[in-house]
Amino acid sequence: MAIEIPHLFWLYFTFFVLLMVDGLWCMLATYNLLRILIGLEVLMKSVTFILIVAGFLSGRMALAQAMVITVIVIEVVIVVAAAGIILGLFKKNDSLNVRTTRNLKG
Repeated sequence: MAIEIPHLFWLYFTFFVLLMVDGLWCMLATYNLLRILIGLEVLMKSVTFILIVAGFLSGRMALAQAMVITVIVIEVVIVVAAAGIILGLFKKNDSLNVRTTRNLKG
C-alpha cells in the first residue's frame, strides 16, 4: 500500500512545525547565549527541511537543492559571526548570560 502525497505532506508539515516550535522555544526560554544560538540552528534546519519537502512534492528538486545550499551558506555565516560575538562577550564577562550584556558600554 503506497502512502499518498497529501498524507505524506501532513506528516512532513507536522514535523516541520514541531522543529520550528522547538527552535523558537529554545531561543525564547533561556538566557544563555549558546543555547540561543543552538535554537537558531534548529530553526534554520526546520526551514531547510521544509524547502526540501516542498521541492520533492512539487517535483522541482533542483531548485529546492539550490535554495537549500544558499540557506546553508547564509546559516554558516550567521553562526560564525554570532559565535565570534558570543566568544568576545564570554571573554569580557566570564558568562554567557544575556542579562550581563546589559552592562556593556561603548
